[in-house]
This record gives sequence, structure tokens and C-alpha cells, in this order.
Amino acid sequence: MSTPSEPPPPYDDAAKVPLLSDRKSPGPPGPPRGPPPPLSIPVLDELRRKRVILASASPRRKQLLAQLGLARVQIIPSQFAENLSHDLGALNYVLETATSKVQDVYRREIDNTDEGEPALFIGADTIIVSHDGRILEKPRGAEHHISMLKMLRDQGEHKVMTAVAIMKPLESAMDPGYRLETHVEETTVKFDPLVTDELILAYVRTRDGNDKAGGYGIQSGGAVLIERIEGSYDNVVGLPIRATLKLIEKVMEPEEELDDDLFVREGD
Repeated sequence: MSTPSEPPPPYDDAAKVPLLSDRKSPGPPGPPRGPPPPLSIPVLDELRRKRVILASASPRRKQLLAQLGLARVQIIPSQFAENLSHDLGALNYVLETATSKVQDVYRREIDNTDEGEPALFIGADTIIVSHDGRILEKPRGAEHHISMLKMLRDQGEHKVMTAVAIMKPLESAMDPGYRLETHVEETTVKFDPLVTDELILAYVRTRDGNDKAGGYGIQSGGAVLIERIEGSYDNVVGLPIRATLKLIEKVMEPEEELDDDLFVREGD
């Protein structure tokens, strides 16, 4: 064993150094201070400085866009009548409705630059498709509301379909003057077969589902009716944010890349 080259410190100095057992543990980290920062990716960072218009009066869709960090979205509801024929089939019906809604707001607002030039238009439409293929939208009254929820319970599963339409005005003179990208998301919802008529009546009396396709809100009191879902939860709320972000990224591609794509297609 080697001999230390210097003598050890006196005991008086050693007593001033706290033992490990005497040191205070930092403990678990405390809760974060303030809200979390927004999702920072180039396309969203760019849009946060520009005018983004939501062609819908739905507060739920605005809240879902805020989860992407687009908290200052301007709501301009569409005036489209939403009276297309159900004979189109569920997929075409919901897609054409969402597209018509965003095009309506685009035509009314594209030349309105009082609040800045519009950079992006977002439209959406949500429907319920019953197990036997019927398209269900918002209930027309209390009796219709009750019968709709009883049918969804008795049939077991149904589908929620949301069409998203994203439109970006183009700076170039390319016809038709905008780029449009669309997507339809499907989620399967299964009602609890043991839900009683009394519970359905109690829920209808809350008026929670009055303004919602299918007559229920999964993010609110309507959750008591649901046993499980398969697919996107926020699609059932009214806007699939993962798919919406992908559409935004696609529609915001630089216009030079769009020109190149067009040249390649025409040259094939």
C-alpha cells in the first residue's frame, strides 16, 4: 500500500463537509411552469405568422388545431347549404361537402385582405354512417335525437367519417389559382349494448349532442354511451389532426416543386 504524499485534512475541516446521508435530495421535478411550447416544425412556424382560416363554426375543430400550435386561426363559417344527395354514398358525400365548404369561404375571402392575405383555408365535415349504411348528421329534434342514439346502440358498431379539405392560394397564375388536398378518415365506434333507454334520455336532456353528427360527443358526456373505438379519437371529435398536419405539409410545398411535378406528368 502506498503512503499518501500529503497528510489528511484535520478533522475540524472534514466536519464541515456534509455526509451523503445529510444532503437534501432534489426530489421529483415539479410541474412545468406555463403551457408547453407549440409544436415547432417549419410549416407550422411559417403559418403561425400568417392568416389561416377555418371554414367551420365548430369550436372543437378550433381546439384541435390549437393542439398543432395554430391557436390564432380565424373562424369564418361556410354558407354552403350542405344539402347534397345521400345517393352519392358516404365517402363522396362527406368529401364533396367538406370541399364545397372550403371553396365557399375561399371565394368570399380570397380578395379580402383587410386582415392580411389568406395563407391557408381549412374545411371539414363529419358524418356518422350507421351499420346498415345510413348517413346520419345532426339530430333534428329531441325525438329524432333519442331514436338516433337507440339505433346506434342496437346496431352495435358504426363509422365516423371526417373529410378534411386544405386549400392554399397560389402566388403564380396556375389554374385554378389554388392547391387543394383532401383526405377522408374513418373510425369505428361501438356503443355499449347495455346502455339503457333511461341513460339515453338523460343524455339527450343535457343537450350535449344537439350540434354533433350522430347526436353524441365522445369528448364530453357522450363518452358514457361508448364501449370502445378503433381508429383516430380526434377524428370522432371532428378533425383528425395527424392527417390534417400531413395535408398541410403537402399543400404548403414550394410552388417550384409543384411546377416540376406538373412538367414531369405532362412529359410522361
